[in-house]
Amino acid sequence: MQVRPPTPTELSAVAELHTAAAEAGGRRAYDESTTAAWAKRGERGPDDYPVDDPASHFVVAVTDRVCGFSEVVPDAGEVRAVYVHPARARRGVEPALLAHVEGSARARGVESLSLQSPLNPLGRYETAGYESDAAEATRGGSQVVTRRHALQRAVRARGPTH
Repeated sequence: MQVRPPTPTELSAVAELHTAAAEAGGRRAYDESTTAAWAKRGERGPDDYPVDDPASHFVVAVTDRVCGFSEVVPDAGEVRAVYVHPARARRGVEPALLAHVEGSARARGVESLSLQSPLNPLGRYETAGYESDAAEATRGGSQVVTRRHALQRAVRARGPTH
């Protein structure tokens, strides 16, 4: 699996994946109307993704096709998206995406990140080191949980000193 910036031709697949992941995830935690509002079936397109925004770092995970995407905004200390196609769930895509965007943020001097997640990740973010705050409502009325994670600095191995 590669985690890298998307090519322009992959952005339609990102939009389709976004909808599929939101529908699958939403069904586990929300009612039908909330899930539909989150998924935005037929409303997403290639222009919805900030691939040319210098304030954002947007990447895709690719095997034989796009299987996930993530976005981090280092100056805001915020992971804005982590989505994995339901057919690729629990196969290491999400941890690979998180590690990549965390590394990108760390390289820019970010010391901690936050993200808002739906109610259904079942401990995945806690496993990655994110601590949960209380659930809160978004502008659209969906319940989400804000999670925070202190980024560890890379430790450089030192050779023997004489």
